[in-house]
Amino acid sequence: MEAHVLLVSCPLQGHVNPLLRLGRRLAAKGLLVTFTTVRHAGLRDMPEDGACVDDGIGLGRVRFEYLRDGSRSPDDPRYLDPSDMLAHVVAVGPSALADLIGRQADAGRPVSFVVNNTFVPWALDVATDMGIPCAMLWIQSCSVLSLYYHFYKSPEAFPTAANKDVPVALPGLPPMTMDELPLMVRPEFAENLWGKMIRAQLGAVQKTVSSVLVNSFYELERSAVEALRAHTTVTPIGPLLEHGHDHDSGGNDAPAPPLPEDSSCCMTWLDAQPPRSVVYVAFGSLVNISRDEMAAVSEGLVVTGRPFLWVVRDDSRELIPDDVLAACNANGKIAPWCPQGRVLRHGAVGCFVTHCGWNSVTEALAAGVPVVGYPWWSDQFTNAKLLVEDYKVGVRLPAPVTADELRVCVDRVMSGPDAAAIRTRAMHWKREATATVAGGGSSDRSLQDFIDHVRRSRESVQLVRLAQEIGLKNGPVKRVLI
Repeated sequence: MEAHVLLVSCPLQGHVNPLLRLGRRLAAKGLLVTFTTVRHAGLRDMPEDGACVDDGIGLGRVRFEYLRDGSRSPDDPRYLDPSDMLAHVVAVGPSALADLIGRQADAGRPVSFVVNNTFVPWALDVATDMGIPCAMLWIQSCSVLSLYYHFYKSPEAFPTAANKDVPVALPGLPPMTMDELPLMVRPEFAENLWGKMIRAQLGAVQKTVSSVLVNSFYELERSAVEALRAHTTVTPIGPLLEHGHDHDSGGNDAPAPPLPEDSSCCMTWLDAQPPRSVVYVAFGSLVNISRDEMAAVSEGLVVTGRPFLWVVRDDSRELIPDDVLAACNANGKIAPWCPQGRVLRHGAVGCFVTHCGWNSVTEALAAGVPVVGYPWWSDQFTNAKLLVEDYKVGVRLPAPVTADELRVCVDRVMSGPDAAAIRTRAMHWKREATATVAGGGSSDRSLQDFIDHVRRSRESVQLVRLAQEIGLKNGPVKRVLI
């Protein structure tokens, strides 16, 4: 049997997506892959428990077996509160994962490698206790990984409440002020549950994990990667993108699967718009903005005079004033969800107004689309700085947003004096992202190296288990051969 990799994800959509995309790549290379998380209604389009899904386009079959939590149903509304969800997963996750690993062995497919992502560090502890080698997928940038690493190693180098105006300067990174740092290295957030989970995750880097895979690519973060490699193993294997962005060994786009009915209308609407005319707006699955900000965004989109596609969750649509909503419907389209990767690749899209989550950043870079950044939480402040100052593909929208500021920022990246230069740089990063995941590219080679490592680890584990089974832990090798 081929090596069996178990992927353990935090049950947030932005964490599930990149880990699942990694799983499809591993499965396409011949590994047996099982994906698990705590399933709940807030996760979109998840297969049934026990399903073995073939996406139909040659990217491999992935099994789905969820962590069993008898104390809550998937529809429990408490899952909609991220902090309550995280506390619950920390409480039930370890025993549920050990049970799942046991069931895999009983079914004749023992787990030979575990890969987790952020906010489920206990998965590494469970795997290590069961003698299973581990790796982690860091779903944010190498730059943010470096910030956390140095913060936990040398917190005195970072601003405090008393000296918040002093920038932090780290090898391979630009100087950063307090408001450009991830939330969990700021004094008021470093000791909350989210901060403690990141600390535990990175504490495993030099103890239990053999590889730190990163959803980024070397060409994008060369200086950050090289500086961090002086301290720990880091392997960029991204960008981890949805089907239409994936490239086979010949560098050709893989065919995309059919769209769900509720999102195909977005693409049909885009088909009718002029090239590079549409303002695409999406703030991710977690951001909750106020009624005043919703009004400002909606008014700002109207006064741009440009067609726009705005993703607004159903629970936030009522925050848009009725009169502005009518104007929005005349100028653009509001949808509860859309296939973001495909939208960004559509020729009608001219810019992306984004919360600067790292998945959105990599999708925008891979599509060559200029951005207007409006960060909210976690690593998004750092990502906004990188987009504007390092990658130079957009501008940052001041907070709190006003209708006029939004109009000004959109004009700057779509038609202002710097718009042509911004688009040229965006297209440069598109070419780099395409090349790195194509056959022979830096991320493609790194992924193959990891797969080879997984297979070697499986062989080593099998030898150890064989020796244990016949009572020869410390006996001579020749006795195993007799």
